[in-house]
Amino acid sequence: MQMLYNSDSFVVVQFDGATATDGTPAAHPHPGVAARGGFEIVDKFARKEIFLQGALADRFQQGVQALVQDSPGGVNPETLDDYIAGFTVMALMPQSPLTLH
Repeated sequence: MQMLYNSDSFVVVQFDGATATDGTPAAHPHPGVAARGGFEIVDKFARKEIFLQGALADRFQQGVQALVQDSPGGVNPETLDDYIAGFTVMALMPQSPLTLH
């Protein structure tokens, strides 16, 4: 698990599909889902989270890489937040709200 991005609006954490130190599959943030790796995006204002894996996670990663490549001086945080917001629309569907500790 590695935090990739933290702004006033979003947190993005990457989960590797690697194995734990004892050789068993790595722990997954969502029980019952295979540890394939992916990205967890937390929308701080909406208090919702979404976990991207598989093709959707690949698309997310490719989009971020394209933003970075197109911005040699560094990606504008507002641009990155706008891109991430496009993926968090799925988190607005009814589900349990995120509880902050």
